[in-house]
Amino acid sequence: MSLRMAASAEPVEISFRWRPQLRDPADELMLETAVNGHAEVIVTHNVTDFEPASSRFGLRILTPAQLLKELRKP
Repeated sequence: MSLRMAASAEPVEISFRWRPQLRDPADELMLETAVNGHAEVIVTHNVTDFEPASSRFGLRILTPAQLLKELRKP
């Protein structure tokens, strides 16, 4: 599965830096990539740390289990 994901990945140029936005500096690069790549969703086990970005950038923050549940819906 990870090879298929890597094959469909697209490079994202970081045009804008949004730091600091989150309480954990280690999460900032993921947020910047999502915002610059026009992502709709960030999938992470670390939902609490990304919640401030949800309303600020219009991103949905889901756990992997939540994503799988959505993908299984008919």
